[in-house]
Amino acid sequence: MKNFAIVLLVSVLACCSSAFAQDKAPATTAAGVLNHNLSGVEAEFVPAAEAMPESQFKFAPPTSLGEFKGVRTFEQEVQHVAAINYIIGAAILGEKPPVELKGEGAPASVKTKADTIKFLKDSFAYAHKALDSINDQNVFELVQLPWGKDKISRAELGLIMCNHPWDHYGQMVEYLRMNKIIPPASRG
Repeated sequence: MKNFAIVLLVSVLACCSSAFAQDKAPATTAAGVLNHNLSGVEAEFVPAAEAMPESQFKFAPPTSLGEFKGVRTFEQEVQHVAAINYIIGAAILGEKPPVELKGEGAPASVKTKADTIKFLKDSFAYAHKALDSINDQNVFELVQLPWGKDKISRAELGLIMCNHPWDHYGQMVEYLRMNKIIPPASRG
């Protein structure tokens, strides 16, 4: 039954990942499928973060354009995703995050756009390391959910890690367009 569950998970994830590059051999492990999906969002997210000029990196829409009071800035969106990559990666690995986070944001030492981009790229490297640790023996093993007292499987945490950046990517695309910047993924 466990092998069937693993095959089912890999099959479902493989179907979900079919929108990404077709030139690679299909992944044959849960870690491979999860890493492939994470690479897909990483390939969109990092260039979008890099596209915003430093002068607009702290941009948030003004309330004169609608109900934007208290929303994250562009920089905070990027830093939040990086922090969550670390938090989820640490939970999958069963360790503390390797960086001192400020809640669900960047460490205090992250101050510039360059610092934020490095923090983001490093977080994706750590996320891939965490996903690489998932194997047939532990894929459905329960680990502590980073938020609350519940436990969750490594597979589920891996899926959350792959999907979470897309929520914030959408917001970042809006912020880029509000600044008359075409997101890299939309350029012809």
